[in-house]
Amino acid sequence: MPDPILITIYTDGACNPNPGPGGWAAILLAGGKEKVLSGGERRSTNNRMELTAALKALEAIRTAHPVKIMTDSEYLKRGISEWLPGWKKRNWQRKSGELKNVDLWQALDKAMNRHTVSWSWVRGHAGNVLNQRADRLARQAIPR
Repeated sequence: MPDPILITIYTDGACNPNPGPGGWAAILLAGGKEKVLSGGERRSTNNRMELTAALKALEAIRTAHPVKIMTDSEYLKRGISEWLPGWKKRNWQRKSGELKNVDLWQALDKAMNRHTVSWSWVRGHAGNVLNQRADRLARQAIPR
C-alpha cells in the first residue's frame, strides 16, 4: 500500500474591525490538486478566524494523511506547538485562568488526532504567494 500523499495547507483569518465580522480561508494542496475553503461569521475575532481556518481544513480531509499547515498566526502556531500540552494538563485552563477559544482549541486537538500534522509559521504579507492568497480569500469571506 503506498504512503499517503502529503497535504500542504495555507490558512488565514481576518476581522474588520477586530472584534467584528470575520472571515477565514484555507488552501489545501495535494498531488497536484487544490481545494479552497472559506467562510465567515458576523461576530468574531482574528484569533477565532485563524483557528477556524485550520480546523475546517483538517475536518475536510476524510482519511488519515501527513499534513503540513502553513500559518502566519503566531497565536495558532505557538498555541499548538507550545501551549496546548499545558492547557490539557490543566483541564483546558491557562495558568492564570480561563482559556479563550477553548471550543476551537479542543476541536482542533481532536481533528489533529486523525493525521500526522506539522506546523510551520510563515511571515504574513512578506511575498509568500499562497499566504497572500489565503489572506485575500479570508478578507473576501468577511460578511458585509
